[in-house]
Amino acid sequence: QLQLVESGGGSVQPGGSLRLSCAASGGTFNILHIGWFRQAPGKEREGVSCISSDGRSTNYADSVKGRFTISKDNAKNTVYLQLNSLKPEDTAVYYCAAVPSLRDVCVLGLSTYDYWGQGTQVIVSS
Repeated sequence: QLQLVESGGGSVQPGGSLRLSCAASGGTFNILHIGWFRQAPGKEREGVSCISSDGRSTNYADSVKGRFTISKDNAKNTVYLQLNSLKPEDTAVYYCAAVPSLRDVCVLGLSTYDYWGQGTQVIVSS
């Protein structure tokens, strides 16, 4: 059974940076599309970014374009999400999710993903 474990969350000031990691085990990592999602208090979970199984295609929500960067290391079974220029509105629990797929592009729809991690908290506050 595929398991996903997020790490790297924390508390930072506005303008700061964090790198989130999503480590996968128990599955065939190089056929997985991986997505990052977030859920702020009182709000619905939303898609942030995703990366295709071969790492060639990425997708970002408009709210994070130019600030967040997703990458995939198949040798380490890990996906990273680099968060730069953080804003208070980025405060949320961040989740990674996975779905086996050989399609060229990934999508940010929640229902697309079959496996979910437990989440890591990101707080952006002065």
